[in-house]
Amino acid sequence: MEYNLITNIENCYFNIPQLLYYSHIPTLVIALLLGFYVFFKNRNSTTSKSLALISVFFCLWSISDIIIWISPDSSKVMFFWSIVNLLEIAVSMTTLYFAYLFIEKKDPPFWTKSLFGLILMIFISLIPTKINLLGFNIDNCEATQGKLIIFFYAIEIFTFLCLLYYLIRKIITTPREKKKEIIYFSIGTFLFISSFSGANIVGSILALINPDSPDNWLILQYGLIGMPVFMAFLAYLIVKYKTFNIKLVGAQALIIAMVALVGAQFFFIQTNTNRILTAITLIILGIIGINLIRSVKKEVAQREKIERLAEELATANEKLKELDQLKSEFLSLATHQIRAPLTAIKGYSSMLVEGDFGVLPEKAKGSVQTIMKSCQNLIDIVENFLNISRIEQGRMIYDKTVFDVAELVKEEVNEIKPNIQNSGLTLEINIADNFSAKVNADRNKIKQVIGNVIDNAIKYTPKGSISVSVSTNGGKVKIAIKDSGVGINPAEVGKLFAKFSRTKDAHKTNVRGTGLGLYIAQKMTQAQGGDIKVSSEGLGKGSTFTIELPVVK
Repeated sequence: MEYNLITNIENCYFNIPQLLYYSHIPTLVIALLLGFYVFFKNRNSTTSKSLALISVFFCLWSISDIIIWISPDSSKVMFFWSIVNLLEIAVSMTTLYFAYLFIEKKDPPFWTKSLFGLILMIFISLIPTKINLLGFNIDNCEATQGKLIIFFYAIEIFTFLCLLYYLIRKIITTPREKKKEIIYFSIGTFLFISSFSGANIVGSILALINPDSPDNWLILQYGLIGMPVFMAFLAYLIVKYKTFNIKLVGAQALIIAMVALVGAQFFFIQTNTNRILTAITLIILGIIGINLIRSVKKEVAQREKIERLAEELATANEKLKELDQLKSEFLSLATHQIRAPLTAIKGYSSMLVEGDFGVLPEKAKGSVQTIMKSCQNLIDIVENFLNISRIEQGRMIYDKTVFDVAELVKEEVNEIKPNIQNSGLTLEINIADNFSAKVNADRNKIKQVIGNVIDNAIKYTPKGSISVSVSTNGGKVKIAIKDSGVGINPAEVGKLFAKFSRTKDAHKTNVRGTGLGLYIAQKMTQAQGGDIKVSSEGLGKGSTFTIELPVVK
């Protein structure tokens, strides 16, 4: 009897799978290395803590399974067999917890944790009973499992289905720009749990069907491949998407995993030739790995530098925006304060010229008229500054109504005609008597735009003529102001509508221009769905400004 017992134990020992150490030890090392590396780099992160917990439970499970296979002591086998299923459930539940933390970036609801905690506590309470293990089978050196294994299956499958449902739902609902990260994570997680839990469940089912077969648990050796696959996907996410904010973890973990997998072959190779080849492969892999890590480190350093410069540029840009806002507010306040005394000066100057305070000598009258004109110029400049401030701060109000553009053009041309004639220019108006085109816009603002463009034509036309025409084309009404003035260099056309911008030779014709009129006119027109365009055949050949507005049908 004693001889038979020793023989059975020896047979069990010699039935240890050849892949046992190769499947358990490298995966154990990979799990520990990546899990704790992430943890030590992010100790305050709940996500990194849960990943470290997965690694710990997986390592404890691997060690327990190795002892179950190699130990001839039945008491040790029974002890570790009693807790191996608990560790397996712990791995599955912790992976589900980790997936939620990784994707949601927050802790799951309290009721969810309470539910899984209750399930786990029930299982733990039943471990030391015969419901878990009935005894030890000396024929195959395995524990005889009780009815608790059914409860174990239910928990395992329930956890897996919860994880699968959650991952699929997140893939479907996640926006496209973040979907790839979730897909990669889901694939790695699914392969890990499906292979790990699936191999254990299949092994348990085979053991129930044929308790005396020594090959029931061989499938488990292949199921553990899910762990390095899971870690490989995490390593890729760390490098690609900077998960856990670790820069070199992915490359380092990949190299360590490959070295561990190759080095693990020393546990079962039996010939010197294979040992030499494995050693050479390990050395080559180490050299390539070091160069790869250096390359990744250099790339990461460059990327961090670019990101730092981008952040500094963004900060500087925000400060510039604040300064620009302060400038606009100051400009608005200052021009408001300046406009009041200018209005008073203009008013009293007009009263002096008109003789409200008595007849002025001709010399004094001419001087007062000069004061009045200069005051009007200042008022116009102040009004331009106020308009710029309103436009830049988004405070420009447009009181839109439907009106006839032709009537508005005639009205504005009649008002500005004296200025044209005083400048020695001739005026042509090309508007058909029965022409009518209505637009929905702010009448006063459009009138101001037309006035600005015509006034600009007067300034830069020393002699000749100005013509104003109105037409429709393609659902738009076009107001064309053509002059025979100095013209525009084609290379400088793009500068005309910029703020404070004037063409190169503009000061030779008009000294008092500020470069604001056309800028304001274009902004006002664009804000109402229109635009202003300019064309010129060149210097000395005049210019044509066209104001376009959508026609109301």
